[in-house]
Parts: sequence; structure tokens; C-alpha cells
Amino acid sequence: MQFTIPEKPLTSLLEEAAAQYPENTAIFFYGTVITYREFDRQVKKVMNILRGLGVGEGDTVAIMAPNCPQGLIAYQAVLRLGAVVTQTNPLYVEREIEAQFNDAGVKVAFVLNLFANRVMEVAKNTELEKLIVLNLADYMPWPVSGPLAAYWSELVNNASDEAQSAKISPDQTALLQYTGGTTGTAKGVRLTHRNVLSNALQCRQWFLGAQPGKEVFILALPTFHAFGMTTGLNLALSLGAEMALVPKFEADAVMKLIEKRRATIFPGVPAMYVAVNNHPKAAKRDISSIKFCVSGAAPLPLEVKERFEKLTGGKLVEGYGLTEASPCTHCNPLDGSARPGSIGLPLPGTKSLIVKSEDGEECPQGEVGEMIVNGPQVMAGYHGKPEETARVLKNGWLFTGDMGYVDADGYVFLMDRKKEMIISGGCNVYPKEVEDILYQCPGVMEAAVVGMDDSYLGERVVAAVVKKPGAQVTAEDITAYCRKNMASYKAPKKIVFRDSLPKTVIGKVLKRVLKEELGRE
Repeated sequence: MQFTIPEKPLTSLLEEAAAQYPENTAIFFYGTVITYREFDRQVKKVMNILRGLGVGEGDTVAIMAPNCPQGLIAYQAVLRLGAVVTQTNPLYVEREIEAQFNDAGVKVAFVLNLFANRVMEVAKNTELEKLIVLNLADYMPWPVSGPLAAYWSELVNNASDEAQSAKISPDQTALLQYTGGTTGTAKGVRLTHRNVLSNALQCRQWFLGAQPGKEVFILALPTFHAFGMTTGLNLALSLGAEMALVPKFEADAVMKLIEKRRATIFPGVPAMYVAVNNHPKAAKRDISSIKFCVSGAAPLPLEVKERFEKLTGGKLVEGYGLTEASPCTHCNPLDGSARPGSIGLPLPGTKSLIVKSEDGEECPQGEVGEMIVNGPQVMAGYHGKPEETARVLKNGWLFTGDMGYVDADGYVFLMDRKKEMIISGGCNVYPKEVEDILYQCPGVMEAAVVGMDDSYLGERVVAAVVKKPGAQVTAEDITAYCRKNMASYKAPKKIVFRDSLPKTVIGKVLKRVLKEELGRE
């Protein structure tokens, strides 16, 4: 597919949607309907509020909230001023908030009332000048007081809706998007307007059957995460679509929302589809309006894909991305040619290679190496970390740290993170390969595989398993199933049953945390 790199800022998505579909529903939130015209008007009000606080081009503003109208409006207002958005995970504790605010140089923050006291605790140790408190309800159950705090409703009600956008270059920084920290300390990824807009339009070109002005998105993925931001918020804006916001994922509530709004597009993570598949009311809900779902952040087991497609009649395909690429780089086609186990093909305008080493020597077809990618969505670099930037960005190519191979038709199959590969008895074991088999084992709902220190083997393969409700499967059953379906050196040497797996807010398993927890057991 041909892809033209847009010469305009990210803010053009909402501006164009508001001009083309002013009376269409932009946001649906617990019965509240906000049209594209009103969305745009609210953004202008918040722009004036921010200007009054001295926010201008290049300043950094934090948003710490779940999916809610205020978060989406603030995001657009900051960008239109030529300022920089940094999204803060609501699960962050004081230490993490302080580190991000200082690293990003946050001056103003929009924070949900439930998290505001956490921010107030560390404000004196940061450059924060004003905290704007958001409320999902009409009252304030946990009051926040002091000269630092101001309330969204009071500010917006009194603000003018006449505002002029700044002149923004596509190469200006739009976001400091912090990595998930699943493999270590979170880093601020500098994404330009061109990066993020390109990625939204690349995704739109992939959704060939999507109809502008007619689609309804379920935004259950948090938009403070790069995946939710692009495949939820920005892709929806590019289509002039309705965004049905879900502050916290709960399977039954999401199914009700799909049924009520006749939702058509539901980007998510495997854990969300697993929860829907295994919900006792899944067969009773009418979720047949779903047309397209793209799964990311973790491998999509074939059993999960097939069961969800049977429930909805829609297509569920696996894609791939990383924060450093805004984040999407690959996806399986939605035309029925998806390859199970594959992350699919590069998105339009994206190049991808499997290489042997850091000098970029390409691997032969079918040989495992590190995947590197190139495209307009690849970051400008890590904020304030030139050495770390140089380690992963080489001649315009982003070294992903993910190991995989490419087949004869160009489909990419990932084995695992370079750092997560297990060397057991001198043999390479890729956790994803073992997890794929575990997901096929009767009675297994979720599974994660890690390497634990072993004096004889170097590392032994250990599987943490969550059973399906009511399943009677034993460790011996799982071990026997694995040994039947893979080489013995790959099969888990130990099965640990757990009620849940440690995950990021988006649903990616925290392997580092899991290893620490298993090491204490």
C-alpha cells in the first residue's frame, strides 16, 4: 500500500472531524453525549484556561486520568497550544509520579480527584505550578484544597470558547510518552506530531472496511497508553467515529455497552477478549455489531481469537507495536488472510527486517533474529537520554529487542523479547512458543512462562497458570500436554497455579515482577 506522510499536525484530526461531522456523537460517557462540535468548543475553552496559566509552546502538561471526556479534551487543548502532553499512569505511586514530572518538566497537570492527593504529596519536589482536578461525578468525595488546586467544572464553565490554535510544525514534539517499564525504568519517548498522526492514518488505511462518520469505538484500552491513544482515540478521530469511553474494563459492562451503542470496533488486549469469552453471560449478550478488533500488547492465542470471532461474528486479528513507534508497526490483514501466531505484515509506509546483529546484517528467510523497523511513526528519541537513543536508533532503524523470523509471504512471527529468551541446558527456549501451547491445553485460561535460575541447567522453564473457572486440570495434566506437543527441553519443569498474573494497566504480563514473585515462593 502507498502511504503519504502528512504535512500537518496531529491536531488536524479533531479539527477536520468537527468540520465534517459537527452533529455526530464524538463521545459517549455513561449516558452523556458530546458531539464533535461541542468537543471542539470544549477544547477551545480549555486552551484559554491553559493560556491564562501561562502554558505555551514547548511547555509540558501532564494528564493523569482514566478514559473520560475531560482527559480527551485536555489532550487536544494542550496539543493545539503547541505544548507537549505527557500521560501519567493512574496506578503510579508518589515516587513514580515525582520521577516522571521532574523528567518531563511538568508545569500544569490535569488529575482525576481520586489521584489528586498523590500528586499534591510530591508537588513541592517538582516544578508543578497548577493542578486542575477532574471529577467523574458532581461531587468531590476526597477534597483537595490549597492554592495549587483548581476545579475543571468551575474553570470550564467560565472560560471563553474563542481560541486560536498555535502554528505547529509536524516535527514539533507532541508527546512525551513514557514506556511501560515492563523491563526496567520507564523512559520518556519523544513523539512528534508527524509520528503520531502518521500512525493513526497508517491504521486507518489498514481498516479498509471502516466507514467514516459511521463507526462506534469501544475505548476500553486506556488512552494514556500509546496503544489506546492510537488505535482508540486517534484512529476514531480520523474516522469521525463515536468513542464510547470505558474508565475501567469489566467484561459484562463492556458487553452491555457494545449492545447499547451497537459498537463496531473494539481494540483491546488478549486479557480483555479472554474475559469476554469466559464470561457466563457472553452467549446471552448481543455483541454481533462488532466488525473489527485488533489485539496488541501481548501474543493472541489462537483459541482466544477463534472463540471471540464465533461470539461476535467479527474479525479479531493480532498486531504489534511499541511505544517508540507511536506504537503500531505491524498488523494481520482484516480480509481473512491473517496468519495465526503471526503479528502480520508491516503497516503502510513501514519497513521491517530481521537481522543477525547490530550491524544490520539481514537474516535469511525463516531464521530467527532481532526485528528492526523503519517508518514515519518511529520516535525522535528518548527524552534527555542520547546514549540510550543511540543504542536503539541506528540510521533511522529502530531496534525493537524482539526476536522473530519472516516467512515466504512477508508475515512476521515473533518468538520473544531478546531479554526474555531462556537458555536451558544450552538450548534456546522462547517463552511465547511455550505459552502458545499452554493456551491450547484444556482448562488453562491464562499462562506466562519465565526462566528461573537453576544450578544444573542454568535456567529452568517455569509456567505460571490461571485455570478457567471450574477447571479441574492438574500440574501433571499440563506437563503431559506440553511434553506431547513440544521438545522436552522446552516443556515447563514446574507449573505454578495462580489466581491472577501481574500485569500493566493495559494487560501486558509483567514478567520481571512475576519472576520476583515466583522467586519468593
